Amino acid sequence: MLNAHDILETIQMIEEENLDVRTITMGISLLDCCHSDIDVTCQRIYDKITRYAKDLVKTGETIEREYGIPIINKRISVTPIAMILASCEHRDAVKIAKTLERAAVTCGVNFLGGFSALVQKGFGPGDKELIEAIPQALAETEHICSSVNIGSTKTGINMDAVKLMGQTVRKAAELTADKGCIGPAKLVVFCNAPEDNPFMAGAFHGAGEPDCVINVGVSGPGVVRAALAKAGDCDLTAVADLIKKTAFKITRMGQLVATEASRRLGVPFGIVDLSLAPTPAVGDSVAYILEEMGLECCGCHGTTAALALLNDAVKKGGVMASSHVGGLSGAFIPVTEDAGMIEASRAGGLTIQKLEAMTAVCSVGLDMINIPGDTPAEVISAIIADEAAIGMVNSKTTAVRVIPAIGMSVGDELSFGGLLGGGPVMPLSTYSPAKFINRGGRIPAPMQSLKN
Repeated sequence: MLNAHDILETIQMIEEENLDVRTITMGISLLDCCHSDIDVTCQRIYDKITRYAKDLVKTGETIEREYGIPIINKRISVTPIAMILASCEHRDAVKIAKTLERAAVTCGVNFLGGFSALVQKGFGPGDKELIEAIPQALAETEHICSSVNIGSTKTGINMDAVKLMGQTVRKAAELTADKGCIGPAKLVVFCNAPEDNPFMAGAFHGAGEPDCVINVGVSGPGVVRAALAKAGDCDLTAVADLIKKTAFKITRMGQLVATEASRRLGVPFGIVDLSLAPTPAVGDSVAYILEEMGLECCGCHGTTAALALLNDAVKKGGVMASSHVGGLSGAFIPVTEDAGMIEASRAGGLTIQKLEAMTAVCSVGLDMINIPGDTPAEVISAIIADEAAIGMVNSKTTAVRVIPAIGMSVGDELSFGGLLGGGPVMPLSTYSPAKFINRGGRIPAPMQSLKN
């Protein structure tokens, strides 16, 4: 039962500590929109999205007003478009992207995810056509997000896809160089991609999902940091317990919003993703949580251990608060979106090598990192391969979202504004992995895959 203390505490979290519901995401299956004629397919896609999501934004705003809970984004995710494209005789992926953009604008959502392909074991019909269209699609739309799954613990890593994605990321940056290289900021390359992730840019509606579903992503790094600051000097067991209790409270708020949105929209409730998603706002930072634990600067020795504690405690607290926890659920480390990580990067305390180590214990991977504009495609592919290997061997989701800052060098600043933030261009190794990447083929699945 709620008491006055709980209510006042939640109000303080919202008003002073940046607590919010980061997103309500409606997942919509487009499998029944398939047709050999792409124009028919596009019309079916537009009609279905606008029919299901017509009240999504309005409902979110109503819940905000009635409960006083900030809901920052209202989003849509759809079936990976490569699967829909496969049915079309004329596979014009950009035409579908523009249809999705039109539907997103009609519904008034912030982003629409699912311009995606699942190629962890090889390329099916429509996959290569979609991947090759990603740079143009992201350059010619504003609300569309894209993702490609190139590996999994069960299948290994599709290195032909890894090579292609390095080229795709670079081309996406080049085609949007006049817009701050925004293209790659809306493109995620996954290993072990979840089918119910509500967070962009990696959201898509998996083939095993219902026809339509509501998924909610909560946030609250500022709340966790504030709780640790109040706790003072206590041992790490007490720190873990405090984070668990705080994550429980945050997730209960997300569960409330998800249940209400589901009821009002007449759509099944899917999952709550309890990830700590930071923002560039001062105080709303995962890096500040780690520093509150006792690190002088995020990125110093001990950062990986502190992040492991944080990630585990967030999951343990969240799963007690909701019967349906999913998505990514843990701690995000998107560099340009986290005020503390931006500061640590500028100071030289946080490097891409340390970030890679941190991805072994956090929710996702190398996320929102600005890299030199002259970085070769093979180097980007190698970054993707390294991160996929961590995910594959550890049976966890990993991802890469790096932004080649065209025309910029190490130390220059690239800014996107809003939740995407901005930050310095970080240095990479200058030695070439080209021969390794150009071998192609597949990295076999590890022994961990043999669990049947």
